[in-house]
Amino acid sequence: MSDIAIAALLAVTVLLAATVSVEIGLSVALIELFAGAVVGNAFDLTVPSWLTFIGSFAGIVLTFLAGAEVDIPQLRREWRASVSIGLVSFFAPFAVVGLVCYYALDWSRRQAEIGGLALSTTSLAVVYAVLVETGLNSELVGKRLMSATFVTDIATVTGLTLLFITPTIWVIPFAVVSVAMIVGLPRLATGFFGRYGNRVIEPEIKLVFACLFVLMWLGSRAHSQAALPVFVLGLVMSTFYDSHRLEQDRMRIVAFAFLTPFFFLKGGMNVSAGALWANIGVLGLLFLAKMVPKLGAVYPLAQRYTAPHAAFTTLLMSTGLTFGTITSLYGLSAGIIDRTQFSLLIAVVVLSAIVPTAIAQRRYDPRVAADLDLGAPVPPAPVRPMPAEE
Repeated sequence: MSDIAIAALLAVTVLLAATVSVEIGLSVALIELFAGAVVGNAFDLTVPSWLTFIGSFAGIVLTFLAGAEVDIPQLRREWRASVSIGLVSFFAPFAVVGLVCYYALDWSRRQAEIGGLALSTTSLAVVYAVLVETGLNSELVGKRLMSATFVTDIATVTGLTLLFITPTIWVIPFAVVSVAMIVGLPRLATGFFGRYGNRVIEPEIKLVFACLFVLMWLGSRAHSQAALPVFVLGLVMSTFYDSHRLEQDRMRIVAFAFLTPFFFLKGGMNVSAGALWANIGVLGLLFLAKMVPKLGAVYPLAQRYTAPHAAFTTLLMSTGLTFGTITSLYGLSAGIIDRTQFSLLIAVVVLSAIVPTAIAQRRYDPRVAADLDLGAPVPPAPVRPMPAEE
C-alpha cells in the first residue's frame, strides 16, 4: 500500500475514533490505540517511516504540554508525594517483571532487564491526554498525577541509559543547549509572543516546535532522550502560559487535531496479532507481572496522598506507552530481544494503556459527586470542551 493510501486510511480511522470517543465517553487515545491495532493487523500494515517521525514528534509535544500544565508552587509543596508515588511505580514492576522474564520465561539477563524497563513505565502521553479531554488537568488530582508520572518515566530513562546506552560526545552540546533553552525561552517568549503573536501564521507555535526539534536531534546524536529537557522546558513555560491561555489552547489544538492521533495509532499498529495468539499465556503472565505490582505498590501511597481519588490515581499510574515502546524498540534494534519478545512487550504496553484507563474513566472518575460509592459503576461522562481563554 502506498504512503498516500495509508495516510488516507489512517485519516478516516482518526475521524471514526473521534466520533466513537464522543459517543461512548471514553478517551479518544484509547480508541485510537485499539483502532491502530485493528487496522495494522487487518490490512497487514507495517509502520511507515513518515508515521514513525510524526509519532515521535507528537510524543515530545505531549511531554512539553504536560510540563506546561504542572503547577510549580503545588509541586514544590507536595514533592514528596510525587517522588514517592513515581519511584514506587517504577521499581515495583521493574523488579517483578525482570524476575518473571528471567526465571519463569527463561529470558537472558539483558532481555529480562529490557522487559522490566519496558513494563515499568507510566504513560505521560496517555495520562495527559485523558486529563485534558476530561478537564482534570487543571485540578489538583490531575497535577499530582502528571508530576508522579514524570518521576516514573525519568526513572525508566535513567535505567535504560545506565544499563544499556553509552552517551556520545554529543551529550555536552545536548546539555548546554537544553540549559540555554530552559533559561532563555521564558525570557524570550514575552517579547517574541508580544510582537509576533495573535497571527494566523502562529509564529509562537513555530518557535516552540523549533526548540523541540533541536532537542530531539541533539538527544538522538547524544544517544539520549529529549523527554527530560522537554518536560522541564514545558515546566518553566507554565508560568508564562498562565497569563497566555490562548497560546496554550492553540498548541493543544494543533497537537490533538493532528499530531497525537498518529502517535496513538502508531502504538497500536506495532502489535502483531499472530505473535500474540501463539503466545497468549506469556502475554497474560507479562500483563499480570506489570499490573499487579503497579497496583499493589502505588495504591497505599495514593490513599495517603491523593484520597479520595486513590483508585483513579493508581489505575492511571499503571498505564504505559511512550517509553515502554521506546525501550522495546531499542532492545529490538540492538539485537537484545527478538521479534516475538518485542511483540509481546508492545502488546502488554498497549493493553496497559487501554485497560486501566477505561476502568478509571468508567468507575472512578473524580468528577463524580463525593457522596457516590467509589466502587459503584459510574455512567460515562461527556468529554469537556477545551477551556476558553481566561
